[in-house]
Amino acid sequence: MKRVTIVGAGFAALTSVQKLRAADPTVEITLVAPTPVFTYFPGTIWIPSGLRKPEDLQIDLRNFFQRKSVNFFQGSATGLREGGRILETDQGEIENDGLIICSGGRFIKKLPGIEHAITPCEGIPAAVKIRDRLKALTQGTIAVGFSGNPKEPSAMRGGPMFEFLFGIDQQLRQEGRRDKFKLIFFTPAPEPGKRLGPKAVKGLLREMEKRDIETHLGHKMKEFTESKVITEGGEFDADLILFMPGMTGNQWFDNTELPRSEGGLIKADAQCRVEGLQQVYVAGDSGSYPGPDWMPKQAHMADLQAEAAALNLIAELQGKQPTNTFKVELFCIVDSQTSGSLVARTPNYNIALPQLRPFHWIKRLFEWWYLRQYR
Repeated sequence: MKRVTIVGAGFAALTSVQKLRAADPTVEITLVAPTPVFTYFPGTIWIPSGLRKPEDLQIDLRNFFQRKSVNFFQGSATGLREGGRILETDQGEIENDGLIICSGGRFIKKLPGIEHAITPCEGIPAAVKIRDRLKALTQGTIAVGFSGNPKEPSAMRGGPMFEFLFGIDQQLRQEGRRDKFKLIFFTPAPEPGKRLGPKAVKGLLREMEKRDIETHLGHKMKEFTESKVITEGGEFDADLILFMPGMTGNQWFDNTELPRSEGGLIKADAQCRVEGLQQVYVAGDSGSYPGPDWMPKQAHMADLQAEAAALNLIAELQGKQPTNTFKVELFCIVDSQTSGSLVARTPNYNIALPQLRPFHWIKRLFEWWYLRQYR
């Protein structure tokens, strides 16, 4: 019986489980993660307004593991040796015949004073902190922004920041206190959302103008203080700062011989194989893949990469040539609590539709549809 180890319990990891099990009912699957819980990160945008509670977005995976005959190993990866055949964890070593790394990325927190900003995509605790801070504020300035990893163009997550920005604006309007707040959007990029496509950039800026959201664009970040955002193009006061820095690889990668991109992610080919290693694959935010510079770091892309990784690993374990590649697709609904705008981009087309109420409900319906498979 072949043994496959999966590191992580996010989108890529769980899709890997599903595709592995469908391709080979006999393979022994061990999943390594700190807890047997899946967090649905896209739904955290609704925690500040109360549309979602933390427990709505956390799924206990033990039933799913039982249905898919997965061995859950509670621990955190700390290293790798023997060409990937032994995964080191803080709870012991695990031998494998095949490995899929789906442990996500790590936010670059080198900017001076970044501890004064909340990083929303760090999870539910961050979203709860935003909720509580908004509730406590009676007036002031709220600054929302993001940056990237200059050495890894795809290693950024700007989409959720537009959703927090528009969502907070809508929430304050519904609470009847928007007039007591100034909202400022900032980013070093002169064209925010450029990776979503040219149409999306115009639409996002138009939406900000419509909502009376000020912008501070195209200036390199210098520092945060408890009450200020400071850039090379000036500074402004802020009573609440939400900031998404660029991403790099997990810290445990440093204890391995995994090949790394200039931006710190694991180098992979079009089949999601880790360069230079046998039966070792990567899917989702941990990897650096060939493709256009707008290739997104998002759940949908992680699912596509995980499917390719799983099918190729099974092929290798069966002595076949791995040939599966993944499509590069960006699909998202930029939500604002009551409406949403649809953005889609592939190598062949780019669509950006304006804010419409049905898109908000489509996003909520998709959440239900996606999570039902893990409940």
